Amino acid sequence: MHKIKNFGVIEMKILVLVAILILTISTGCGETQSAENNLKPVGSEIQSMQIKIIVGNKIFDAILENNDAAQNFYKMLPLEITMNELNGNEKYHRLGKNLPSNDKRVGTINAGDLMLWSSNTVVLFYENFSSGYSYTRLGKILNAENLSDAVGRGNISVRFEK
Repeated sequence: MHKIKNFGVIEMKILVLVAILILTISTGCGETQSAENNLKPVGSEIQSMQIKIIVGNKIFDAILENNDAAQNFYKMLPLEITMNELNGNEKYHRLGKNLPSNDKRVGTINAGDLMLWSSNTVVLFYENFSSGYSYTRLGKILNAENLSDAVGRGNISVRFEK
């Protein structure tokens, strides 16, 4: 007890500042590391969830969702597949394996939506419309304005690249 009373004002201020500094560093570093981990998985194969979708001589930039299905799809890239025409608004391809899925009714489909149907079918939509079907969202083409012209109306070859 006697030693504490002998602490001067300066010593107490230094002790308080050191305690505040330690508290700030320990909580601040944890939050910074956590935020960085949410943006970019450290030490993971997946450094960016941006991909290119190539149809003929047209290149479309796309961004994948942050979900298990999209991450598993990303790991399959590069991938060149034949996509079949369906309903005048979509192209699809059945993968050789199932991906994790979390199907939900999406309601409105937009040109450029990249979806997973029934755990094993990749669907690329090139027209806007309403749908009662359930899908797991894989991603979205960012520049889809000329997608319909690029894919045409028949079966096509599409390349997905990292």
